[in-house]
Amino acid sequence: MPRRSSRALWTAKLLGQDPERASARAKAPAKRDSDPGPRRAFRGLLLGVDPSLRGTGLALLEVGAAGVRVRASRTLRLARTLPLAVCLGAIFRAVDEALAETGVRHVAVEQTIYVQNFQTAQILGAARGAVLAAAAMRGLEVFEYPPLRVKQAVVGYGRAGKDQVARTVAQHLGLAKALPSDEADAVAVALCHALTWHEPPAG
Repeated sequence: MPRRSSRALWTAKLLGQDPERASARAKAPAKRDSDPGPRRAFRGLLLGVDPSLRGTGLALLEVGAAGVRVRASRTLRLARTLPLAVCLGAIFRAVDEALAETGVRHVAVEQTIYVQNFQTAQILGAARGAVLAAAAMRGLEVFEYPPLRVKQAVVGYGRAGKDQVARTVAQHLGLAKALPSDEADAVAVALCHALTWHEPPAG
């Protein structure tokens, strides 16, 4: 079998054409009539969010049979002089506006990492809460992923730095240049969801 580029292999995995899985299925015993069969990969619009009080990254991805494209992305920058409540309201509105796009199915959010400073943990948790509340108000499912899992799924290395994540995202999606780090992280968490979540089998 000819060698394929890392981007081609990554795309094949996203589309459910992973050669390793295909080989495993070929070796598996024939399924019974009661077996619902393999689960389908995610398809549709997906919002990825990297929550932060002063710099929340948002990315709207369209996942289809032909692959993935970034429909829109932004970083919500909020001045340090703004009170906490004002920032949380701005984060809620930004997420709600992104979800106003017709057809968004899921919201993927990066989980808060462990921090030793209790006040920092509270602030990050509050920002994450604003994101979850906006999704809940629109009745959308939210899926949370720890940074380690996101980096493993997208980069292949759980300790990758922000620059490496941004470069890998740009390479895999064929972007002309890397996105700002907060937006790249939002794309990465959305990609992690697209790569790992599957439709439950019918029945």
